[in-house]
Amino acid sequence: MSRFKNEVAHLTAHVKTLRISAGALFVLLLVVSGGWWSAPRDLTIHVPPDLRSGSTRKWWEVPPESVYAFSYYIFQQLHRWPTNGEEDYARNLNALSGYLTPACRAYLQKDFDARRVAGELRQRVRGVYEIPGRGYGDDPNMRVKVLSNKDWIVSLDLNADEYYGSEPVKRALVRYSLKVVRSDLDPERNPFGLALDCYSQPPQRISVAATADVAPKTMTIEGATP
Repeated sequence: MSRFKNEVAHLTAHVKTLRISAGALFVLLLVVSGGWWSAPRDLTIHVPPDLRSGSTRKWWEVPPESVYAFSYYIFQQLHRWPTNGEEDYARNLNALSGYLTPACRAYLQKDFDARRVAGELRQRVRGVYEIPGRGYGDDPNMRVKVLSNKDWIVSLDLNADEYYGSEPVKRALVRYSLKVVRSDLDPERNPFGLALDCYSQPPQRISVAATADVAPKTMTIEGATP
């Protein structure tokens, strides 16, 4: 009789062990499920534009060439006024606000207000484009200065053209020194994970040697800011 009691006690202890194990597995499953649920659904990998040679990158690092490409693209779109600067500049500020820091957004809003009051936006058509021979590939060390893995200084040498109707009113060769910071706050509005923090120093007029594509010196028809 005692043999049966011992067997029953052994089986009861075994069942209890199995229940504890099942409970532990269930808790572990909840922990793993929570980690899976909180994991990012999208992962941004910055790949250098020039793919002629291989590249090994840590996924959280942003290469300088990607910072330059981002800066040039956003800055060019910001200053593209196809029909009327009074409407286009305001629309660009709103559309690109996700790619600007709050301080930069406020600075550009003040710039917009000042230009509008001064009459520099109405019926203005504006565009900026890279000066030939002054792009990232021509001197990468000069174009992007790495301050840390979170912020950079980017130098853009651009030709800024403005028209009033069909009449040219400004053509200036300008160096824009922009500060760029890492910004992973809103992937839906900013998939780049970067943001412009406006100018690290005031824009500077520059001159280049005479070529078939660029005039030998700056031509400014009116004394407005770059």
